[in-house]
Amino acid sequence: MVNKLFGKKLGMTSYFLEDGGSVPVTVLKVGPCVVIQKKTREREGYDALQMGYSPKKESRVNKPLKGQFKNAGGRFFSTLREIRVDDPDAFELGQEIKSDIFNIGEMVNVRGLSKGRGFTGVIKRWGFSGGNKTHGSRSHRIPGSIGCSATPGKVQKGKKLPGRMGYQHVTIKNLKVVDVRPEMDLILVKGAVPGAPNTFLEIWKSHAGV
Repeated sequence: MVNKLFGKKLGMTSYFLEDGGSVPVTVLKVGPCVVIQKKTREREGYDALQMGYSPKKESRVNKPLKGQFKNAGGRFFSTLREIRVDDPDAFELGQEIKSDIFNIGEMVNVRGLSKGRGFTGVIKRWGFSGGNKTHGSRSHRIPGSIGCSATPGKVQKGKKLPGRMGYQHVTIKNLKVVDVRPEMDLILVKGAVPGAPNTFLEIWKSHAGV
């Protein structure tokens, strides 16, 4: 049984429930993911499936990957990821796994790259309040004192300072699946997920622990 798939974020919208209420949802295009390779405990040391996602032109694929893709049906993909499974032999090379593995009402975890904000100061990055705007203050957006001179005589690790913000892997847990539309390879989850539209995402069931 597969508890995890890959997809991309399409955007956010409102979804009206049967009782007339409206909830914010994120639309995810999930799958179809195709089994490219089976990895077994005897050969690789663990049981897993290598999955292909997002079709790609044959001319854009190198020769080693072409041979691997042709063994799995001759379809080419831009993204390869692994999914741990209990029994790889229960699946066939070239088999498609779609969004219908998810059900309405269950909880899922979503992992992706957050939006990159570039190099930012402490006010935007960490929420510092900043200094006075008047009365001769020259400390408006600077971090201020970052340590003592004699003891310890250095900046402590983990000090909140200016730096690159965003573009990090973020996992949002326990998002409720509001709707599943297998014919369109879509699932709708309540709330927001990391990244901008078209961000690559990993989606798995909360109880799966993968």
